[in-house]
Amino acid sequence: MTKTVTPPDMRPNNTHFSSGPCSKRPDWSLDALSDAALGRSHRAKIGKAKLKQAIDLTREILDVPADYRIGIVPASDTGAVEMALWSLLGPRGVDMVAWESFGSGWVSDVVKELKLPDTRRITADYGLLPDLSTIDFDRDVVFTWNGTTSGVRVPNADFIPSDRKGLTICDATSAAFAQDMDFAKLDVVTFSWQKVLGGEGAHGVIILSPRAVERLESYTPAWPMPKIFRMTKGGKLIEGIFQGETINTPSMLCVEDYIDALLWARSIGGLKALMARADANAEVIFDFVEKNGWIANLAKDPATRSNTSVCLTIADADVLSLDADGQAAFAKGLVALLEKEGVAHDIGAYRDAPSGLRIWAGATIDTADLEALMPWLTWAFETQKATLSKAAA
Repeated sequence: MTKTVTPPDMRPNNTHFSSGPCSKRPDWSLDALSDAALGRSHRAKIGKAKLKQAIDLTREILDVPADYRIGIVPASDTGAVEMALWSLLGPRGVDMVAWESFGSGWVSDVVKELKLPDTRRITADYGLLPDLSTIDFDRDVVFTWNGTTSGVRVPNADFIPSDRKGLTICDATSAAFAQDMDFAKLDVVTFSWQKVLGGEGAHGVIILSPRAVERLESYTPAWPMPKIFRMTKGGKLIEGIFQGETINTPSMLCVEDYIDALLWARSIGGLKALMARADANAEVIFDFVEKNGWIANLAKDPATRSNTSVCLTIADADVLSLDADGQAAFAKGLVALLEKEGVAHDIGAYRDAPSGLRIWAGATIDTADLEALMPWLTWAFETQKATLSKAAA
């Protein structure tokens, strides 16, 4: 007879722990979007004012330097990164730094699509950070700040020299608004609204330093440039993009939702408060892992562990004795139990990552909900383990 495990009494109020699109801010409702400029042109005065407000609030909350440009662009963070790669790379050799699936995707694009011959790959397996000391900053450098699918982040920007000759292009989609990024060390920063602030999908943000703008205005790529990637005209930056005149038509409903999230961020204390919320949330999970030997952090070094996309593996000896398919099935079964009970949604590991869990701990999550979730992880594990034991009997 299969052992019956008693479920916990407490349940999270918010069960949305997806790593993208991420949970809406606390107390969010559709009423927050009542002032959206619907049915109006994004090029009308009201539309441009809303887009400019979103840009200005982004600068305020992230403390972006005044001489950096901020643009709202198509196709989420992916579109923003591709815009940077296609527009800026080519005049120098490039170091591609990757330690999870999205970073590896940028490597593939540069090597296979742009076909840049002078490309170095600096990589590490899931759970580890590459040796950052091997990066040559006389070259252009492309890296993710926070590996969303591995839960591994760079701890700070100390590895980037101030007197670098190349550009630093940083995919910061699950780091922006949760981790302290030094813009003086970054020439291009990209992210999407759907991560830390819980906005809607399909829109990206690109932030350019003066050095990046100089590159754009002095370099013309050898390949054809799709319209949605073009940031210059006649050798000059299209300044309108960075004043709210978007390249294509944005959803004004999504813009309003982003403005609402930014105003919420301001109301709770801005960037420091957002980072503190994410840190407190991640600490709940890390404390739980420390006390339970059946589960482990995928990120090996505590200094590199993400405070947003926390990735975990099953460390139980009986589960580890299974083959890879068996381990994956165990983790998926655990996730399915939590889904069925309605206490956690979308917390399975990313499809290309090692099997396990990925729990979003960003600022829109309340710490109390993660505290309520932790006993349910134990319940799901013990329930799965009992099923495994019965099958082995």
